[in-house]
Amino acid sequence: ITLLEGDHDHDSEDGDDGHDHDEVEYDPHVWLSPKNAKAELANIRDGLKRVDPDHASDYDTAFEEQDRAFDELDEEFRSRLSDLPNKTIVVSHAAYGYLCEAYGLTQRAITGIDAEGEPDAKTMASIIDFVKENNVKTIFTEELVSPKVAQSIADATGAECRVLSPVEGLTEEQEKEGADYLSLMRENLDTLVTALS
Repeated sequence: ITLLEGDHDHDSEDGDDGHDHDEVEYDPHVWLSPKNAKAELANIRDGLKRVDPDHASDYDTAFEEQDRAFDELDEEFRSRLSDLPNKTIVVSHAAYGYLCEAYGLTQRAITGIDAEGEPDAKTMASIIDFVKENNVKTIFTEELVSPKVAQSIADATGAECRVLSPVEGLTEEQEKEGADYLSLMRENLDTLVTALS
């Protein structure tokens, strides 16, 4: 997934937006599609079998258990997101392209792939207009990133901020609760359904 033109404001008065246009930004968050995460899991299984062939059947068994769980998660996303009236999410950074592509959603990102970036005033105004024009009720931020910019947009538009996890790391509380990929993705699904209903 490459970033779309709409994910960045490429115009500036002097024609230089500060980006090197020869450098294409790719979305590395492939795991946010359960089907992709399952493929990654299969690659891990195959790698482990190559370096530890004596335990190949153990890796196959572990994969088969997770294989079903990932298929069930994918089906939950498909069935719960398919009939929602709204299909556009506004997110703090462009991490959700694979998730959106898999389930018919569209993301509008406040910043690009870099979660720590901040938009300029023109980009902020454009996103605020987009939120108002499209009746977006929720701006998504993340656990491990400052919600300052997302909250500013929410405040300017009457939207609310909610957390949507890019599943890149766990907070201390999540670790204590035994959170994992499946539980975080189900929390994401609940959050999306609430926000888009």
